[in-house]
Amino acid sequence: MCPIAGGLCAICGERLFSPYALSAPESVRCGLCRRIEPAFVRAAAYGSYEGGLRELIHLLKYASVRPAANVLGRMLAEAIAVLAPDFPTRSIAVIPVPLYRAKLRQREFNHAELIARTAIKLTAPGRLHLCAGALERKRETVSQTGLTRHQRRENVRGAFGVAQAEAVRGREVLVVDDVYTTGATVSECARVLRHAGATKVWVATVARTLKASEHHVEIQFSGDTAVDEGLVTQEIPLARAAGS
Repeated sequence: MCPIAGGLCAICGERLFSPYALSAPESVRCGLCRRIEPAFVRAAAYGSYEGGLRELIHLLKYASVRPAANVLGRMLAEAIAVLAPDFPTRSIAVIPVPLYRAKLRQREFNHAELIARTAIKLTAPGRLHLCAGALERKRETVSQTGLTRHQRRENVRGAFGVAQAEAVRGREVLVVDDVYTTGATVSECARVLRHAGATKVWVATVARTLKASEHHVEIQFSGDTAVDEGLVTQEIPLARAAGS
């Protein structure tokens, strides 16, 4: 369970297969973040959502092994530390992605909140303030597992609302969760928080699904657009790239 290494998108943290990502990590964006401006300023994650890290997250979420939250919280603290240099000098509200009330009753805890509590203790308890009730999930959504990017966006559209506007109005906020897959959930949370008056929204997660684990490669093109944007890429399935 090692931290993510290599060139990453400066906004969403997606892995990039480009020499530009290594030479100018502060400015290079993935194709999606160049096409669509995210509602959040930047997202950071500790590790790749696979192997032991995935198993540890599942132990907490599905087997209710609560001590796992302490280990995951330390990892989340490292992800937050990546963002912290750009945080405001005054306090920032930490908002865990909420569960729908029926699922919360069934599970008896919100895993994102447990992880966040540990991370705050380890990071900067004076600057980071947990606001667990600021965001609410207004309706139940189906599992995001197996859904396409578009289906994920539609699944969570309108699913969240701000329950405590005074906690976010005029403030920068940090949304935290266990996993960033396509970003649909945290993007929807960021959108409603911005609409409620949050000045900036940051995102930190324990894990992130990376392209390398989805068996994709990128082909690099040069030309006028590449000069303007830094890099133009096209994603194609690995099997096709191998010579279909």
